[in-house]
Amino acid sequence: MQPKLPNNGPNHRVTVPDHLTHQRIDRVLAALLPDLSRSEIQRLIANGYVAIDTVPAAKPSLSVEEGQQITVLLPRKTPSDEPRPQALDLDVIYEDDDLAVINKPAGLVVHRGAGRHKETLVNGLLHRYGKTLSQCGGSDRPGIVHRLDKGTSGIMALARNDKAHAALAHQFAARTVKKQYAAVVYGCPRASSGDIDLAIGRDRNNRTKISSNTDRPRDAFTRWEFVEDLGGFALLNVWPKTGRMHQVRAHLEEIHHPCVGDLKYVGAQWKSVPDGQARRAIRDFPRPGLHSSRLHLDHPISGVRLEFIAPLPSDLEELLRTLRRARDEP
Repeated sequence: MQPKLPNNGPNHRVTVPDHLTHQRIDRVLAALLPDLSRSEIQRLIANGYVAIDTVPAAKPSLSVEEGQQITVLLPRKTPSDEPRPQALDLDVIYEDDDLAVINKPAGLVVHRGAGRHKETLVNGLLHRYGKTLSQCGGSDRPGIVHRLDKGTSGIMALARNDKAHAALAHQFAARTVKKQYAAVVYGCPRASSGDIDLAIGRDRNNRTKISSNTDRPRDAFTRWEFVEDLGGFALLNVWPKTGRMHQVRAHLEEIHHPCVGDLKYVGAQWKSVPDGQARRAIRDFPRPGLHSSRLHLDHPISGVRLEFIAPLPSDLEELLRTLRRARDEP
């Protein structure tokens, strides 16, 4: 029996996996449908567009169980064929006629997808740069050479014209771009550093995840280095040599040190943390504890080697302060 929901646009139907059981429905849907923001999901629930099995979801805080089927209907929209300019407060680290580098906040989607046609990075770029952005990636992704996940903050390089786009894309393909991430993870590694050389692809059992349990493995290499013991957690620096989807998140999960806040890859692991301020901080952290902190690349026209740095955002800084206080408690 299908749920009685408004007859509108396309629908998504997902089944609650075991690692997300007993979680709030809005958090579960944010993990399983990454193109929808949590605020969008909450609005859909409030307007009756979400059902658990055959019953409309009463509120965003409703807990769901493993095996339950959630249906999400998207209101019928008629977006234009191309994204529109929209004023957004972009943190621009560098810009010239060929290259722009921004510090993307967590929660900002790079380009439009299912259920998201505005308030994306592309909308903000069109407002700031207009038609001067490269079109190599298509009219719906102007300037985009690489991307960060919605929940990941930090540095992104953007192409202002097609010549710059081609040069930057060549560097990414040749793996001469050096990317560094800061990651707050569960557990404290025994070694001071390590390499993860493990092919990954879409997980056989969960198509929204990336893992080594895949029918289509692609080579992936990541190096990590221990920075700080946070008392049951750790701060790492991470350098992905390849650029696979979810690579850092998936590789850290493979070595049993997943990012805190990453519901897709760790689920409710915070429940195993002893009660206290650390447990509360981890439970309430709304996104993967991952930040793109440094980027080294050659300028696409001059060829000069450049380095860009983005300091940790305030939410990660506050998380680190809380974990340090918990670690140092007598």
